[in-house]
Amino acid sequence: MTQLFIPADRRASDGQQRSGKHPPIPNLWLRMRKYWILYLLMIPVIVYYAIFRYYPLVLQTVLSFKNYMLLKGVWGSEWVGFGNFRDAVTHPDFNHILVNTISISLLRIVFGFWPPLILAILLFDLTSSKLRRISQTLVYIPHFFSWVIVYGMVYALFANSGLLNGIAVAMGGSVQNFLLSSDWFRPILIGSAIWKEIGWGTIIYLAALMTIDPSLYEAAKIDGAGPLTRIFRITLPAISNIIVFLFTLSLGGILSAGGEQILLFYNPATYNVGDVIDTWIYRQGFNDLQYSLSTAVSFFQSMAGLLLVLAAHNVSKRITGIGIW
Repeated sequence: MTQLFIPADRRASDGQQRSGKHPPIPNLWLRMRKYWILYLLMIPVIVYYAIFRYYPLVLQTVLSFKNYMLLKGVWGSEWVGFGNFRDAVTHPDFNHILVNTISISLLRIVFGFWPPLILAILLFDLTSSKLRRISQTLVYIPHFFSWVIVYGMVYALFANSGLLNGIAVAMGGSVQNFLLSSDWFRPILIGSAIWKEIGWGTIIYLAALMTIDPSLYEAAKIDGAGPLTRIFRITLPAISNIIVFLFTLSLGGILSAGGEQILLFYNPATYNVGDVIDTWIYRQGFNDLQYSLSTAVSFFQSMAGLLLVLAAHNVSKRITGIGIW
């Protein structure tokens, strides 16, 4: 039998066609010509992020090391090196606001990280899919409320003429100044934040729970495993990567204690427990017009958050073998 000679490149091409695979296009310009519509659709997104995301980051970084003068602009202002950072660290209020920021952030993590996970597990175990959807919608709706609306609801509950004080007076008690009390400021702050954002975390955990093989639960039930055993032996190990991922990201915001919420909730009577880095930046930037100083502190926040995320990732990788990448 005569054997035909087939070039190697032809044999490779035929093999790729039979296997359903196409040879890779080595040149970037060839790929762009082939998929030019997709690249064209990417242009508005790239322009948006370049103008409104990355360019402000460049300005923030440059402004942190300059003494900003309005008439000279960012690029024409004088370089001062680390002078802004030195002024921030030596500011008489810096240590106090740093302690407040870390304290409130830790309270948010300790009391706010677990409720979405617990609620997601409870919703996941509901046998009625209709009840699950209704409950899921109800807990998710507050996520779309602005902090102005949330504060209005908090004010209606805790003000001197609010619902709680009205009930207390009707039962023979006295009026309590919840909103002017340093002791009540942080519980109200953390509680309202948990109520507002619990639905968002629940959605993420529910999506992860849906990927668990149902046969694992069926086999566990046959073996006599109870609900708690199934949670600790099947549910939590199966979504441990999501738990570690969200926990690691939450550590990155430990120097951002929720400035938008605190700006609405705090008042001069609660400055001693509510003044944080974000509110201090707001006052320095908009009240005292110290743009370079406030930008330097904001840059410090970003870098510290990045380092905390990287550190938490490395520690988690070494201990549990699970990280964010």
